[in-house]
Amino acid sequence: MNIHEYQAKILLKKFGVAVPEGHPAFSVPEAVEVAKQLEANGHKVFVVKAQIHAGGRGKAGGVKVVKSVEEVKEKSAQILGKILITHQTGPEGREVKRLYVEAGSNIKKEYYLSAVVDRKTKAVVFMASTEGGVEIEEVALHSPEKIISVKIDPATGIQSCHARKLGFALGFKGETLKKFSNLVSCLYKAFIETDASQIEINPLVETNEGDIIALDAKINFDDNALHRHDEIKTLRDLDEEEPLEIEASKYELNYIKMDGQIGCMVNGAGLAMATMDIIKLFGSSPANFLDVGGGATREKVTAAFKIILSDINVKGILVNIFGGIMRCDIIANGILEAAKEVNLSVPLVVRLEGTNVDLGKEILAKSGLAIIPADDLADAAQKIVKAVKEASA
Repeated sequence: MNIHEYQAKILLKKFGVAVPEGHPAFSVPEAVEVAKQLEANGHKVFVVKAQIHAGGRGKAGGVKVVKSVEEVKEKSAQILGKILITHQTGPEGREVKRLYVEAGSNIKKEYYLSAVVDRKTKAVVFMASTEGGVEIEEVALHSPEKIISVKIDPATGIQSCHARKLGFALGFKGETLKKFSNLVSCLYKAFIETDASQIEINPLVETNEGDIIALDAKINFDDNALHRHDEIKTLRDLDEEEPLEIEASKYELNYIKMDGQIGCMVNGAGLAMATMDIIKLFGSSPANFLDVGGGATREKVTAAFKIILSDINVKGILVNIFGGIMRCDIIANGILEAAKEVNLSVPLVVRLEGTNVDLGKEILAKSGLAIIPADDLADAAQKIVKAVKEASA
């Protein structure tokens, strides 16, 4: 689950991370009131920020630095309700429904700092770079030597040596190093106690006054741990999510909408990725990632099928199931139930293998539906790509 920048900063501040003073606003008058409050606290420069779940807001015109309350009013009116198009929103963009107005900072230098879960080492890894305020992917591609990483052993937790190693690499000394080290410790504590999967500060800045503050903040949380954090669940903004992904979450389905033509229903994330890859290999593109999981019920499978068919871009469906915990007959019955409720007007290819595979194939064969059986994954991908092309001809 993702949250907005202002929500991330409020949360990090509770853990002792220094952030600029600021408040959210849901209308232009609210933005003006926030600016007046900041002005009363001695601030003369303000930053008006669009709040959407996507990077690249500044390049898209969603971040404005101004020097008066009147300018805050003007820029807020321009940004609020605007469709921002960034490299992460796609061409359709995202409507700005929230603003964040914060005090301007006297920036001396920008840095990058993040904490992520490294699945290979099963540990939290901090990454830092002197190249802050830019896309870290570009730095990793063109100047990987400028990124330093430090693994935190989960048995010991964060130690002062970890923070110092990062700080020395960024060039910090004396009091500035102490402040940076404290911030790293606070970030780690926030990461562990909130069950985060990523915390990214880009940029982290050193001010001319010698402070180290999080000028931006992004936090992702592990969905599987949200049952332990009711206060975090309330931060979810459904306006920032795809309607089909919201519907899928009600059934605990792992669904991500994409822009292809072939809907996919698969059990297991690795098999789902392989299915999408082979669809591309044979000349088409997937419309979604959908992992129904290892213990899906008939109701869950039915819901998954209906969600796929709700995407108007879907021109064909590929069901690829390897029955281990998941039984092929349950998948078959789920497909039939969904087909009864939804008008199945696109080609459907089904590849079943594993537990109760013969029973599953028999159920589908006797259904009377125009289901195309497949023997293996390559056969299934070739058949659905061919069927979609023929249907579109």
